[in-house]
Amino acid sequence: MDFSNRYILIFAAVLCLVCSLAVSTLAVGLKERQEINKVLDQRLNVLAVAGVIETGEKRTKEEVDELFESIKELVIDRKTGEVLLEGDAASKVDPIKEAKDPALSEPTPSDHKRTQVSTLPDRLKVYEVGIEGKECWVITVWGNGLWSTMYGYMALAPDLSEVVGITFYEHGETPGLGGEVDNPIWKGQWVGKRAYGDDGAPLVTVVKPGMATDRSYQVDGMSGATITSNGVKWMVDLWLGPDGYGKFLQGVQQ
Repeated sequence: MDFSNRYILIFAAVLCLVCSLAVSTLAVGLKERQEINKVLDQRLNVLAVAGVIETGEKRTKEEVDELFESIKELVIDRKTGEVLLEGDAASKVDPIKEAKDPALSEPTPSDHKRTQVSTLPDRLKVYEVGIEGKECWVITVWGNGLWSTMYGYMALAPDLSEVVGITFYEHGETPGLGGEVDNPIWKGQWVGKRAYGDDGAPLVTVVKPGMATDRSYQVDGMSGATITSNGVKWMVDLWLGPDGYGKFLQGVQQ
């Protein structure tokens, strides 16, 4: 059966329109589910870094929601440390997204340019974990490694005396090298490290592999991944310091 060019064009146009409508409808229909899964993944990572669950452990949304009844979400003013929002209002704030909005952020001070974090959001989010035996503060940290921006969480003891844990939930570093930021053995080195020195400045740091002389605050870097190791060191220094969560955390110490 022969078809005219006009028929073929009309058929192709209708087919494209139907497919486009189907894809758009599917995307809209899944958006709510995607948002729910995104929040669930964030909360699982917060629970993992706080030591409430094991990394990668699966929990239902209902189980996570129940655990989060003992976790308070706070949004703080990065420059003053003042608490701006709590609870549901705070849960809707995304500091990483706000960092990309010039109206809600400012350029990173030159002291921290090595992190390659170009802008800092005016607001940051803090999780106050109140689960018995697992009390801690959880903060979001991010900065560049060799190939990617690494996004993670860091947990600190209630009095900020030591690191409770660190984890990275998104990165594109080389498997077996910089990708070892995901290795439980490497992340385990951070547990118990002194977070701050007597002068109140960030103390915990990453050194070259095998060069840790004081394991109370030094973490051995990843072998063959100097740039990624340095990226972690610089991001921790930024976020624990006065240009990050420092103003708020100083208030916690007082």
